[in-house]
Amino acid sequence: MAKTILIIEDDKFLRELIVQKLLKEGYEIFEAVDGEDGIKKIKAEKPDLVLLDLILPGIDGFEVLEKMKEEPQISSIPVIILSNLGQREDVEKGLGLGAVDYLIKAHFTPGDIIEKIKKILK
Repeated sequence: MAKTILIIEDDKFLRELIVQKLLKEGYEIFEAVDGEDGIKKIKAEKPDLVLLDLILPGIDGFEVLEKMKEEPQISSIPVIILSNLGQREDVEKGLGLGAVDYLIKAHFTPGDIIEKIKKILK
């Protein structure tokens, strides 16, 4: 069965780029454009992995992580943060909240992101 990935990203261009690449790799994809919708979809779909932007309309990515932590049935889902926030405090906060990896958008191509996802889902 295909692994499922939820992408929570409000940048339409980037989201569609990553979705296309992941579909080519055979993953099943769900999308959310804000934190609230993201939380709903995590609970409903229980994806194998979440790709999470931090700066989102409404609830931000940090809050999404906090909410995931509070729910035993979704707290173990691996989350990769994909953000423009590159400050050390942001990275440490994200990893401290349980993200398995923190990718700064400017430093990674979509191809790199897919490689990271593959490693985590092995």
